[in-house]
Amino acid sequence: MSNELSPAAYAGLSPYAKKVARNLEWVIVPAVLLVILGSFHLHFMLTAGDWDFWIDWKDREWWVTLTPMLAITYCGALHYILWKHFRLPYGATFAVTTLLLGEWIVRYVGFYMWSNFPMNMMIPAHFWPGAIALDCILLLTRSILLTSFIGGSVFALMFFPQNWAWLGAFHVPVEMHGQTMTIADLIGFEYIRTGTPEYIRIIERGTLRTFGQHSTPVSAFFSAFVCVFIYAGWWYIGKFFSNVNYFKGRI
Repeated sequence: MSNELSPAAYAGLSPYAKKVARNLEWVIVPAVLLVILGSFHLHFMLTAGDWDFWIDWKDREWWVTLTPMLAITYCGALHYILWKHFRLPYGATFAVTTLLLGEWIVRYVGFYMWSNFPMNMMIPAHFWPGAIALDCILLLTRSILLTSFIGGSVFALMFFPQNWAWLGAFHVPVEMHGQTMTIADLIGFEYIRTGTPEYIRIIERGTLRTFGQHSTPVSAFFSAFVCVFIYAGWWYIGKFFSNVNYFKGRI
């Protein structure tokens, strides 16, 4: 028999308290999952918002710049919590999976079934390749500094290529009423969300169409640079909110 004490025995819990603690896990784990899912989805919708919601807003400049910067936030926080406390290196993959789960639920139930918007107008971007790379870099280096510089950059640089496989078909140019636009623009004009000019404009107007896709690598590298600092900042936010303090008492 091992001489090592279990966490419950080490904490001096009575048999009844141990049973209660075990039963609480069946409530705590789903509750934590729902909290992460809901809070990350709310954070992403309030910050990335329309840039990652509508198909015609997924342009090659702002969408490429903003979305990775706002998606890496919870990845950094969950990396600290899962890695430092449990030695589990899949915080980023777990974070983006909960985000995508929440997005698909809201878009399918709320916008497709309830509001009758077509699903190809609201397809969410995915982050799994970049998140897996971020997790692997943390596992191999075990360093926040290297994970911030290398992992944060890779997370942002992989964002556009990993989504281009399904997005490229919507960027095929078409002509309508003498105006050149993409198929995504045409879908946006056919399904007007509101009457404000911000929603009925063509997103990729001006420099993007003038210089082709030359702005995309610049946007991606700028996003990679910013992601380095955002990841490190949210790593310490995760550290701040995961501190555990014990109080002496009896049960």
